[in-house]
Amino acid sequence: MTPVLPDGPLTSEAVGRLVRPYTVSDGRTRATSHFTLVTVVRATGAQTQGAFGLEHAQVLALCESPVSVAEVAARMQVPAAVVKVLLSDLAEGGAVVAGHAPPPSADHYARPDRDLLETIRDALLKRL
Repeated sequence: MTPVLPDGPLTSEAVGRLVRPYTVSDGRTRATSHFTLVTVVRATGAQTQGAFGLEHAQVLALCESPVSVAEVAARMQVPAAVVKVLLSDLAEGGAVVAGHAPPPSADHYARPDRDLLETIRDALLKRL
């Protein structure tokens, strides 16, 4: 049975975030592998070598399909530097690989959807 992972960081309404970002990476601030915000990573499906924690499992679950480092950080709601450290651990254990984004499709360069742009504009204007 697969454990149910929380969608975001562990938080409490009274005190805020329960686990500080630097504790997620065991105090490490530098990744051992080179990742940029736009590096695309994906899970290999191989058995991992090494013991990983809950945060590593969350990162691995997000990498089931190709995803950028920035997207993983945003979904986990932790700084990108922390995600890079976790991804380095997983890459060294053979659980994830870095690759390139798939080439853009023919539709990629099509004109943007006007309705979508107007919806975004309206939402931004409401926030001002």
